[in-house]
Amino acid sequence: MIRILTDMGSDIPYLRADAHGVEIAELDIRFDDFPYDYRNDTDFSVFYENLTRSKKLPTISQVTPGQYMDVFEDAKEKGEEVLVITISGKLSGTYQSAVMALEMCDYDAITLIDSHQCTITQRLLVDHAVKLRDAGKSRADIAAELERLRDSLSLVVLLDTLTYLKKGGRVPPAMAMLGTILNMKPAVMLRNGAVAPLSKARGFQAGKQILWKQFETDGFDPTWPVYFGYSLDKARGEAFMQETKEKYGLTDCRLFPVGGVIGTHAGPGGVAIGYRKKA
Repeated sequence: MIRILTDMGSDIPYLRADAHGVEIAELDIRFDDFPYDYRNDTDFSVFYENLTRSKKLPTISQVTPGQYMDVFEDAKEKGEEVLVITISGKLSGTYQSAVMALEMCDYDAITLIDSHQCTITQRLLVDHAVKLRDAGKSRADIAAELERLRDSLSLVVLLDTLTYLKKGGRVPPAMAMLGTILNMKPAVMLRNGAVAPLSKARGFQAGKQILWKQFETDGFDPTWPVYFGYSLDKARGEAFMQETKEKYGLTDCRLFPVGGVIGTHAGPGGVAIGYRKKA
């Protein structure tokens, strides 16, 4: 048996993960010492309600080595294999925690994969691993496939506000204020496992054009599904997915909420698109 273990950076709710035989390692997200987690899609909305009410951003702690050790020792006792797929090591120390746990655990049937991704593209990689496992592929074959694929995935995000980047000290207050006055919508992308600025647009409609331009520049592999994400505003996410689907003739699109790991800095009202780039 191959156990697939990922973390909350993938934004897969626990109940949905359980249904697909995936385990979730918890990153500790806290509002004023009150822990937050998500069992189902409804809990994503609860997170943003807390985020908009709180004067401070929540604290986010990486998965600890001890959490991984609990899974590794349990698998060792049962003679099971483990495939770990973590959030990008450039965004969190979670991968290093897994490395430390593996070094302390005398068991060879464990493979660690730094996804180089987060949120919906990390989820895309996890879903592909489940598909391969259920097709009878070995742990080594699945790991090799994920390592080959991870840098061919692209994630582009359009934020609705600079407020939460300001709260986190990532943009100066004066810039955030100016951005609000000018209705600026920043777009960012995941590049080499880290978040990088892409462009800014005045208004959401113009912002979508930035995402579409990058989608066209990268090209997309039509044999893979295209994942869409939204932070709180599901209707906006659905509308963006439908527009994109019609614009490019997409046939396999899926919409998911974006949770606290990325949402802490993105804030509500954002949309995202994740896909495999055309070779």
